[in-house]
Amino acid sequence: MHKGAGATHWIIPDGYIPEKSSGELTSHESICVLNCSSEDAQLMITIFFEDRDPLEDIFVIVPGRRTNHIRTSSLAKDGVPIPVGVPYAIEVRSDIPVIVQYSRLDATQAANALMSVVAYPVQS
Repeated sequence: MHKGAGATHWIIPDGYIPEKSSGELTSHESICVLNCSSEDAQLMITIFFEDRDPLEDIFVIVPGRRTNHIRTSSLAKDGVPIPVGVPYAIEVRSDIPVIVQYSRLDATQAANALMSVVAYPVQS
């Protein structure tokens, strides 16, 4: 049995899915989760907005000893996806410790940009 690493509560304050992309690549964002444990990690994701109620309790499983790159454009609650062109923030809660990274590919211009940061681990 392998133990988990990381934290159980993570915050990503800056999210944004551009409305348009240029060239061959599509702009996208991913919540990158590493589960070092032998156990599956059960995630609950909440998406917060400036002007509307959050999309709460989006359930995702990350199998034991695996990584999962969760495209934010694939997340939805009751058929309601994250809208494009709208700023949002992400809360990730896990039943076991995991490591969360956030990546964004901005393909809105011919010169693409890639950003990747470790999310903020909330210590209770």
